Amino acid sequence: MENSSKKDQDGLSRRGFLPLLGSGLLLPLLGFGKPAATKIHTDDNEEYHTLLRKDGTTVRVKKSVIANSKVVKTNISNKSLLQWLKKDK
Repeated sequence: MENSSKKDQDGLSRRGFLPLLGSGLLLPLLGFGKPAATKIHTDDNEEYHTLLRKDGTTVRVKKSVIANSKVVKTNISNKSLLQWLKKDK
């Protein structure tokens, strides 16, 4: 009887701690962490083009939107393109 009351007073012993530590190390292997990267859902019927914006970033635009858009200027020179890409001060 005296032995069992001593266990209750000690709290967590080494024998009780090691299984907790081992199971804690196995948690990342079970998949409770961050979910895997999700795939961007796109319609298979729609095609996309990657276009360049004035600030230098790229954007994906549907092909149908490009077909319906108004062309402002065609056959621009490299110098003209570089001036267009130059950041405004």
